[in-house]
Amino acid sequence: MDRMITKTLAEIYLKQGDLRKAYEILKVLSEQEPSDKDTQQKLIELSERLGVSPPPLHPADHAKEERIRILKKMLNNIRERRKG
Repeated sequence: MDRMITKTLAEIYLKQGDLRKAYEILKVLSEQEPSDKDTQQKLIELSERLGVSPPPLHPADHAKEERIRILKKMLNNIRERRKG
């Protein structure tokens, strides 16, 4: 895309009913900033409305989710040890 890509522009396209353009902008934004959960969520919702598969999560997101899972498990183990 050769124009300025912003969340505001995506919102304008959404309000105008141009779901495809909004989707393309959100897709670019999600690739630029994969940690932006708001953009990720809007992209998922819009992909459902368009009937297309949402783009896969950025590999860093998978690693982050895995770290969170491991840390939660460790925290539960610590809590269990303190109880008993």
